[in-house]
Amino acid sequence: MTVVITPLALFGRWALALLAAIGRIALFAGQTVAHIVKPPFYRREFTSALLHIGYLSLPVVGMTTFFTGGALALQIFAGGARFSAEAVVPQIVAIGMVRELGPVLVGLMIAARVTSSIAAELATMRVTEQIDALVTLSTHPMKYLTVPRVLAATLVMPLLVGVGDVIGIMGGFLVGTERLGFNGATYLQNTVEFLQLNDVVTSLIKGAVFGFIAATMGCYYGLNSGLGAQGVGRATKASVVAASVLILAANFILTGVFFSI
Repeated sequence: MTVVITPLALFGRWALALLAAIGRIALFAGQTVAHIVKPPFYRREFTSALLHIGYLSLPVVGMTTFFTGGALALQIFAGGARFSAEAVVPQIVAIGMVRELGPVLVGLMIAARVTSSIAAELATMRVTEQIDALVTLSTHPMKYLTVPRVLAATLVMPLLVGVGDVIGIMGGFLVGTERLGFNGATYLQNTVEFLQLNDVVTSLIKGAVFGFIAATMGCYYGLNSGLGAQGVGRATKASVVAASVLILAANFILTGVFFSI
């Protein structure tokens, strides 16, 4: 009997801990949204976050989506050749990049680059008691540290996703025209005619949601980190894992909402 109860007890403790963590994160996200509409607003922190999350992320976003678009074109051409359907490469590359790969890849790159950076920065501030100093100076840590970063990520991520979608399509275009023998004008015409406004809008909405998740996870784990160097390391690792998993889960939910039959 004990052999059966022990695994169930372990699973029960794990499930309760998971639900408690989800509840804490949900409360933190709700408090962040509530503070966005309340003064004061720290414009300097917001501008700095825009630069760090948006502009400085362009190189990694561009390279990731470019090579993904090119590889996608090669894969679709090789697979389509089995059914004499090589001509669908422009359409499938466009819809694959805009609907799924563009937003998800950009979201994961931001989780790797920005979420980890935010978590490490805020965890270090906690360890060195800088956050306690903000409270002493009557400055709300969430208003000063969390709100600018979350708002900046939410606003700039749709732009990054849009840029990533375009670069990914151009990666497929270059591979298609230079290696696979497609006519450039025909390739672009098929791409433009196949994409719909709903595809683009959905991609940008996903970007905003993924940006909110990435920044929120970085701030949550950074502000709630343990003490010492190990605490900073654990907070950084946990923030990236949580952001990546939540981005993939959110992508599944949003895809079901927007493209359910």
